Amino acid sequence: MAAQISRTPLDRLLADPTRRDRITHVERVPAREGRRAPWPSWSPPLLVERLAAAGIDAPWEHQAAAAEHAHAGRSVIIATGTASGKSLAYLLPAVAAVYDEDREGTILYLSPTKALAADQLRALRGLRLTRVRAATYDGDTPREDRTWVRQHANYVLTNPDMLHRSILPSHARWSSFLRRLRHVVIDEAHGYRGVFGSHVAQILRRLRRVCARYHASPTFVLASATTSAPATTASRLTGLDVVAVDDDASPRGPATFALWEPPLTDLRGERGAPVRRTATAEAGDLLADLVVEGVQTLAFVRSRRGAESVALGAKRALSDVSPDLPGQVAAYRAGYLPEERRALEAALRSRDLVGLASTNALELGVDVSGLDAVIVCGWPGTRASLWQQAGRAGRAGQASLSVLVARDDPLDTFLVHHPEAIFGTPVEATVLDPDNPYVLEPHLCSAAAELPLTEADAELFGPTTADLLPDLVRRGFLRRRPAGWYWTRRDKAVELADIRGAGGAPVQVVESGTGRLLGTVDEASAHTTVHDGAVYVHQGESFIVQTLDLDDSVALVEPAEPDYSTTARDVTDIGIVERLRSSAWGEATLSFGTVDVTRQVVGYQMRRLQTGEMLGEKPLDLPPRTLRTRAVWWTLSADETERLDLDLPGSAHAAEHASIGLLPLFATCDRWDIGGVSTALHPDTGLLTVFVYDGHEGGAGFAERGYADASAWLRATRDAIGSCECATGCPSCIQSPKCGNGNDPLDKEGALVLLDVLLKAAP
Repeated sequence: MAAQISRTPLDRLLADPTRRDRITHVERVPAREGRRAPWPSWSPPLLVERLAAAGIDAPWEHQAAAAEHAHAGRSVIIATGTASGKSLAYLLPAVAAVYDEDREGTILYLSPTKALAADQLRALRGLRLTRVRAATYDGDTPREDRTWVRQHANYVLTNPDMLHRSILPSHARWSSFLRRLRHVVIDEAHGYRGVFGSHVAQILRRLRRVCARYHASPTFVLASATTSAPATTASRLTGLDVVAVDDDASPRGPATFALWEPPLTDLRGERGAPVRRTATAEAGDLLADLVVEGVQTLAFVRSRRGAESVALGAKRALSDVSPDLPGQVAAYRAGYLPEERRALEAALRSRDLVGLASTNALELGVDVSGLDAVIVCGWPGTRASLWQQAGRAGRAGQASLSVLVARDDPLDTFLVHHPEAIFGTPVEATVLDPDNPYVLEPHLCSAAAELPLTEADAELFGPTTADLLPDLVRRGFLRRRPAGWYWTRRDKAVELADIRGAGGAPVQVVESGTGRLLGTVDEASAHTTVHDGAVYVHQGESFIVQTLDLDDSVALVEPAEPDYSTTARDVTDIGIVERLRSSAWGEATLSFGTVDVTRQVVGYQMRRLQTGEMLGEKPLDLPPRTLRTRAVWWTLSADETERLDLDLPGSAHAAEHASIGLLPLFATCDRWDIGGVSTALHPDTGLLTVFVYDGHEGGAGFAERGYADASAWLRATRDAIGSCECATGCPSCIQSPKCGNGNDPLDKEGALVLLDVLLKAAP
């Protein structure tokens, strides 16, 4: 039986009176009545009958509105809250197209994860619609089944990776399906952001181009969590005019949302700064307390290692209560083998699991229902993600509890003390840049391999196309002929595009004693997560990396039980390639442009698990990595800096750290998507300069958003530093967990002075 949330689980968490001052704010969201609409006149009777048998007597108004647009041939995005029934909005027109007596249509469903597609397939088959021949087509589909899917399925569920690597290159084998394609459903559309979203935007343009070859022009139906400017974002993603439906008419039970700040400990970190208890340790305790009460709880954690740590902490706490309770808690993350993930998903649905610690692999992966509470361990990067995660609780209309546990981080600290920035502010717009040349180039090659490119295709792929084609010819990727541009190489063009932005083959994590494959890590992350000496956690088991072999893409690990975690440290150099935009702010200048960033992991720190106490640091010898990307930067004139009696390197460094921490409030990113460099005298400007750059080749749009919102962003940065209760700087304001210089030098007061000078002439 589900726990009764009205029994105040928040009070249960506060049973220990020492915890009461950890809550900085409680937001109570009242229940909302639902608004029904009649079934559209064209709704297939059998579908209506099956839905009625499942307890759905009529659609909500937003479901009906979106379905009407799609049925009429207008591309539409439905951007409403979690559990608002977005799937019905695309199911109605999709099934109607399949049941069309004049021309049986086909449906292509895209989700960012295989798990979500598998979940949708279960729901479709549960409706027992005889004409709907639904099937998943992904990396797990057996070879012998793929032919049947191509020839017979009329509702194909796949992901952008398979569309890019398999369906589009083999479009002739899919001609019957593509010729009848009526709707393309893009689920979890808010997840297509940054570099990944930019790749998907170009894949969708390639899909539209191939469909046109078969005289098809499908309507796109996008489903998204609540987002700012949904129609604009959907148009950038698809390249089409898109109508938005964002008035949520679904009912909602009352919700309690608590902001939670872990306490300061007696420990001292770098430069003597006070150390807070870690968010993962705090979340582990909260998860254990709720599991004891039978409150089914999902804890969202930022990293794979963090998810494992929260689950492990909860299990330890529960073992002191009863030997049966630890088995009711598990971790879920990307990198697990498919059979491991499916078993965890089934256990959560059956409530054999009461507590689960997960990365956002589950946020985007599975339609989990019936949860009672959600713990969000650390700001998830955007308000859209926060509400998406919190919306996993209270799905049956019952009351729910959500708790945001702040990390020791400038943005987290700012938010738990400024609740109006969460509850009184619209969610962000999704940021993507389809014109990024590093994204567009490989897709032009892939498109040319599918069908020769023509002059007319420049309108489809964007204005950057005309500039890139001659260079692709010069470098031997394409050949120009009178009829257009052709792919002439023997290797596959799709291999050029790494759409998940990982770069290179994934690194396999192998247990050295047994040869057991534990999981994989993308190549770009390997330097920081599976370097020699790193602590690697899998399914609650801890390992230490013996060797990272980048040539063979293998990390060998051995079992261990260290009482510490490891964090990689790197050094960064930056050079300006091209200034694209700039604006004068009195004695300061704000700029945006292209830069070259060279980063090298040089060592790693060891910190005690429960307290975050620094135990030591060891050097590493890893090769540097260089990327060309986009950055926003600001400078102060030489006359102004000469007038300031400051530690300029320490002041600029502190301002850089804090501004990196606060940019995710204004762009759909997190601090691990971006980086920064500061210097009292940069060789390219000759001035004091602070850079914040996108951590992805070619840029992802985050720095550009920083440039557009620079005044508000840098004012929030100044407020975050000024309102922190520490004396000289701490992780809650100016210290960074990934600083290659060991957070030295840093000058908190100097950063405030610099930002005041910068902002005095800001718009």
